[in-house]
Amino acid sequence: MAKSQKSDSSDDSQREEEAGPQEIVISGEFGEACTEIYEKILEVPVEGECTLYFDSPGGSSYAAIGLVSLLRIRKIQATGIVIGECSSAALWPFAACKKRYVTPWSVLLFHPMRWQSDENIPVTEAAEWVRHYNHLNSEMDSLLASLFKTKPELIAQWTHPGRFVTGAELAETGLAELIELF
Repeated sequence: MAKSQKSDSSDDSQREEEAGPQEIVISGEFGEACTEIYEKILEVPVEGECTLYFDSPGGSSYAAIGLVSLLRIRKIQATGIVIGECSSAALWPFAACKKRYVTPWSVLLFHPMRWQSDENIPVTEAAEWVRHYNHLNSEMDSLLASLFKTKPELIAQWTHPGRFVTGAELAETGLAELIELF
């Protein structure tokens, strides 16, 4: 009986190997929906491989940093493919991928961080947020350049005041490979 259990588990691992890396779609705005993405990434074995498909306008910077941290802490060998949009905060997890691919129709919006609050907050809290925001904004540009393994000047050129970069343009810089679909 123990022999058949061992056989079943080896069959499962063989099926997993044949199926290839786990595929995860990152779409919509980052925020609470990232919980599902975190769970899927946690299903990838430590130092394992996965493919992340991006079609996201970004969203919460903190959620994006959470995704980057999870990929790095678990040493995931991620391949990122922009199938539509990969903008704003979505750029960070895409940049964290070991291999990056774009299509000619991929679009990536680089821009400075934006602060928005729909809450009435005391002026002292707002002042603290401005201090924190300034620090975070400069750190995020540095992080993005580091993840892409490029010069901060290139990221600054796109980020300030903000620019849409096509997949073909990104591929020309060597930060991603272009997938020709037709």
